[in-house]
Order: sequence, then C-alpha cells, then structure tokens
Amino acid sequence: MSAMDHFEGQTLSWTVKDGVVELALHREPGNEIGLATLGELEKFAEALPSLEKEAHGAILYSTVKAGFCAGADLRELYFRSKEMEKRASIDGVRNFLRRIHRVMNVIDGSSLTTIAAAQGVVFGGGFELALVCDLIIADKMARFCFPELRLGLIPGFGGIPRLKRDLGNAVVRDLLLTGRSFNAMKAQAIGLVSQVVSEGEALRVARGAASQLGKFDRSTAIAAKKFIKPIPYEELQREIEIFCELFESPAVEAGLRKFVESTDAQPYLP
Repeated sequence: MSAMDHFEGQTLSWTVKDGVVELALHREPGNEIGLATLGELEKFAEALPSLEKEAHGAILYSTVKAGFCAGADLRELYFRSKEMEKRASIDGVRNFLRRIHRVMNVIDGSSLTTIAAAQGVVFGGGFELALVCDLIIADKMARFCFPELRLGLIPGFGGIPRLKRDLGNAVVRDLLLTGRSFNAMKAQAIGLVSQVVSEGEALRVARGAASQLGKFDRSTAIAAKKFIKPIPYEELQREIEIFCELFESPAVEAGLRKFVESTDAQPYLP
C-alpha cells in the first residue's frame, strides 16, 4: 500500500480496497464545499495519477445524513466577500472557481470508472460533483437541483456544460431556469441517473457495480470513456466568466444575505 492509498482529512477521506478508491465526504452539516473541502479535493486530484495505477474504479459518497452534498459553502462565500473590496472579492471568486474546475476536470477525465453514490440532497456544487462521475447510483430519496437561480447566479462548478454534454437541452433549461428539484425517479427517467435503489442502499450497490467493472479489460474501458465523455473546456471557461459577471450584481449580495440570515435548519432545500 502506497502513501496515496489512504487519506483522512477534515472534510473527506479516501482509501483503496479491492481495486476501488472510495472517497467519503464527511463535513457536517451538508458537505458544503468551501476552502477546506477544496483543498482536500485538490489533494485527491493530485493523488489520482498514482491511484489509477492500482485501481480500476472510484466511488464518491457521503457519510452525512443530509445527503451527498448541498453545494458551495455560501456562508463562507458571503462573509469572505464582505471582508474584501469588490474587485478583490471577484478575483477571489474567480480563483476559487478555477481551482475547483481543475479538480473537477481531473476527476472527469480520470482513467478510473467513477461512480457517485448519491442520497438526500444533491444540490448545486454537489450536483456538479456527481456530474463529473461516469455513473450516478441514487437511492430513492435523492433530490437533484440547481438552486443558484434564487441567488441570482448560475452553477459555477461546471454543471451547465456537463449537463449539455450528457442530457438534452430541455432538461438543462428546466433545471437551470426553474430552480426546481428532480427526484431520483425523474432523474433516472431523463437519463441523469443510471440506477435507483432503496433508501440507504446506494453505496452497497455502487460497490457491487465497481466490483463488476474490475472483470473487464481496463484499456478498453479507458478508450471508451475518452470517446464518449469529452470535457467541454471552452464552455467551462465561459461559465466561470459568466458566474463572475453575475456575482457583481446587487441581487447576488441580497440573495446571499438572505441565505445566511435564514433560520431554517437546511436553507438550501426548496
């Protein structure tokens, strides 16, 4: 076992077992992606080339009750932006997005076959993290949503180009322009989710699928993935610029303030 085979961080951990990398998100309350999670995702991206030499698959899952991931850490984003001049705040957002895009692109393009075992909340940046995976296996209680619209923003972690790559434009527009959520059955019907399983069973089923993947020639799987899953780099870069342009608007500051001041236990829920 190499030094890269195991990592235990504040927000996530990973280990390798039977040729499968299992990455667990465990930041309470909803695996929000802030600077700490980003830093540890960067460690994972850095480790991937080494992990790819000894594994054939990877599973991303959550140990947090709320769900897979609620998306970006909006409280951190709001308070950090309030501490800075406007231009510095925009530059900070752009830098964060460039960093998270690099991580997402590495996972998206990995030679490993990747599976998101999704349950509960799969919102915003969490939805975008699931979208970089080759397969999404969801328990029946999972819900998928881009709530950024209510903040005056668009998804910023690569969600739009990847949805356009994987699904029809009607679905993209529905999710993006209405802000509504899709349940697991709807997600399967539109081709977003490959399998819907009983509540609490997503990880177990994902492990079974990952085991099955190990029976086939790796070079064939790698070639097939590269062919059917191109990374839309130009559109991803444009997404960053649109997000930063929108971030300057007063509507975004008002939306973030409303979110931060909310007394709801889970303000990201629709």
